Amino acid sequence: VQLQAFGGGLVQAGGSLTLSCVASGRTFNSYNMAWFRQGPGQEREFVAMITWRTNTYYADSIKGRFTISRYNAKNTVRLQMNNLKAEDTAAYYCAARRGTMTTYRSLNDYGYWGQGTLVTVSS
Repeated sequence: VQLQAFGGGLVQAGGSLTLSCVASGRTFNSYNMAWFRQGPGQEREFVAMITWRTNTYYADSIKGRFTISRYNAKNTVRLQMNNLKAEDTAAYYCAARRGTMTTYRSLNDYGYWGQGTLVTVSS
């Protein structure tokens, strides 16, 4: 599967932004989809994941502010980001893996990655 992320941009602190990731192929509904991010000089970290059954999981740092959702008919996963903070500034990446997952917060848990889309939050 090929993934393409978009929707990044410049936003003021407290503002909102929605990222989208579109997947190729006809089996999107069988993939678990995730968002990771990598801030300047930082390692890539887990943000959110939605399973093929639509169970959702979030990093503590963004819980209550970000919402992950999927639209199987459009092969799309979205990340709605509200109340953005300067520390949310990062390149955001979508990732995918098919089937049952016992772990989901590690980069190695995913076999497919999209290119990053940059989110810059000004304070």
